[in-house]
Amino acid sequence: MTARDRVRQLIKIWPKVYPTAHCELDFRNPLQLLVATILSAQSTDKRVNMVTPALFKKYRTAKDYADAPQAELENAIKSTGFYRNKAKSIRGAMRAIVEKHRGKVPDTMEELYALPGVGRKTANVVLGNAFHKNEGIVVDTHVIRLSQRLGLTKHKDPEKIERDLMKLVPREHWTDWSHWLIWHGRRRCYARKPDCSNCEVFRLCPSGKIFLRTGVARKPDAKTA
Repeated sequence: MTARDRVRQLIKIWPKVYPTAHCELDFRNPLQLLVATILSAQSTDKRVNMVTPALFKKYRTAKDYADAPQAELENAIKSTGFYRNKAKSIRGAMRAIVEKHRGKVPDTMEELYALPGVGRKTANVVLGNAFHKNEGIVVDTHVIRLSQRLGLTKHKDPEKIERDLMKLVPREHWTDWSHWLIWHGRRRCYARKPDCSNCEVFRLCPSGKIFLRTGVARKPDAKTA
């Protein structure tokens, strides 16, 4: 089976396995999602979602963030980790949004990518989930791991993996594709001891049988063995 054939079949299966798959960062507008995505680096969505309610209540506009003292913003986001760099990135991005985009988060890859502290992954998250634009595929640690295990790429670099996926996955599924892989990575295809014996897409995974045979995967439950 070719990688393209595998993707076609996965696109049919994923919506049945994860019919409600979505971005698990809480947000109500593009500005909130941009901030939450910056905070999610080297952190968990759960942790970010614990911090953002108070943050979003205090800072409502790009100017609010841009005018916030560095130390004040650092303290507000401290528990997400790497808070100094994140506060610097948020303030820098918000200043640019105020000065160049009249306080509104831009909705193109070129403009988002040009913002201080905003990489392609963050831009893809905002474009796909806040603006419903399929400009690329979000490649995080889960997408990297599953893309390799499913035989869809041999690369380790996120941008090269994204290019491989964009060739295989139809554009209308780009945003959903990352959601499906992230949800599967969090719920079944763990980094350590993937649950291959209960995997819904086991027959399409080149790595599953190898993992079970070599003991990498979790042992089947007594009920399902």
